[in-house]
Amino acid sequence: MNKIYSHTEILFEKLVSIATTILGNSISFLIALSLVLFWWINSLFTYNDAHLIIGDIIFGVTFLSLFIIQKSFNRFSASLHLKINELVSSHEPASNSVMNAEIKTEREITELSKEYSELAEQINELEEEIKDGFNSELDKALDEAENHIKE
Repeated sequence: MNKIYSHTEILFEKLVSIATTILGNSISFLIALSLVLFWWINSLFTYNDAHLIIGDIIFGVTFLSLFIIQKSFNRFSASLHLKINELVSSHEPASNSVMNAEIKTEREITELSKEYSELAEQINELEEEIKDGFNSELDKALDEAENHIKE
């Protein structure tokens, strides 16, 4: 059952990737614009009341907005990935496992996220230990200073 789910998940991720690419393509927008214009022109020759006309306009604009927003998101996402890849590659101690994270499967991204969460917990624990050690040293120094002042 787990194998079927894994294959389904991989197939779905490929399908989403293809759909995202198609919806963010300029040619897809031009085809959609042609369809909307054809639809609007054909509706001019039939009698419609104002509500239907307004509904058609809103539906057409919303439909075209989908392509515009997807194109904008694809561009933003690609530029963000390039910037992050540049930062990771320019920093030697950085883990290169996050390079090109946009092409990793959801399972791989989840595993990487868990690793970074564990790393963050370890860093928090170290910070707490350092803070506790610093506070105890500070208390000791203050006690010694008070003892010197009393003498």
